[in-house]
Amino acid sequence: MTTTATPPTRAEAETRRRRGLDLDWVRTNGVYVALALLFLLNVVWTNNFLTERTLLLQLIQVTPVVIVALGMALVIGTEGIDLSVGAVMALAAALIPLYVGYGAAMAILIAVLVGFVTGSLAGSMVAVVGVQPIVATLGIMVAGRGVANLLGGEIKTIREPGIVSLGSESLLGVPYVVLIAAVIAALVWFAARRTTYGRQLVAIGGNKRAAELAGLPVKRVVITTYVVAGVLAAIAGVLLAARSQASDPTKLGQLMELSAITAVVIGGTPLSGGQVRIIGTIAGALLMQLIFATLVFHNIPDSTAQMAQAVIVIAAVYVQMGRRRSTS
Repeated sequence: MTTTATPPTRAEAETRRRRGLDLDWVRTNGVYVALALLFLLNVVWTNNFLTERTLLLQLIQVTPVVIVALGMALVIGTEGIDLSVGAVMALAAALIPLYVGYGAAMAILIAVLVGFVTGSLAGSMVAVVGVQPIVATLGIMVAGRGVANLLGGEIKTIREPGIVSLGSESLLGVPYVVLIAAVIAALVWFAARRTTYGRQLVAIGGNKRAAELAGLPVKRVVITTYVVAGVLAAIAGVLLAARSQASDPTKLGQLMELSAITAVVIGGTPLSGGQVRIIGTIAGALLMQLIFATLVFHNIPDSTAQMAQAVIVIAAVYVQMGRRRSTS
């Protein structure tokens, strides 16, 4: 005996619609509300929080995460994932001491070229060969970290004046690393929101098969996206090495992929693809940095910050899943 599902009443349908709108609002604006509330909490609760030194330090520390997360947001927008970004950072930083004798510009160029190569490899494996993104980038992560350890070995100090100034000097009081991150964020936002590439990326993430039938260059867009993510990861590795004036392939970029994914998810970009929220991703990175800094300011262990990060990720994913259920 089969039963026919009873269609929802008008009141039930309206309730579901309102619940969907509420979840959509939280997913879109929750990160900004949380960031504002935590900032105000620190203004009241944390001594000397509003000093220029403290605020600039937070911006400097979050810069690598912001840069990597921007590339990750584009990849997730195609319904992909990139687990290799931390290893690419380490590999790029490991190459700087090997080529710094040819000048700062050459060393940085070679380091960034590594991101181009690894991104091309990951994108080709996903778009051309058909390997699952998590498998393709996981392989590059393991191999990249191994090569970085092989090339870099132990910690190597970087004393080249051009690279040191990149990580330590500023323009009009704003550190170079922060300015570079701001320029990159503006370029990525423009590419995602105002170019044909950005529209094609969103279409591919929303429905890859439909995009193919519509004649969109799916393979080219996917490969380009992974290349951008790889290059941004390499740039973040260079800036982090310049800031610390050292290359440590065993630790540099460690767990960066998780931090980047966290920033993207809590920023409102769904893991199912089809959307890219650049401003939300930046706010997500700032929120995670502020959470970590708040705990440090008040002598709370790092393990607590990691647990808080895990709870936030789970909550953000739950909101996304709840929205899909309410609109289905």
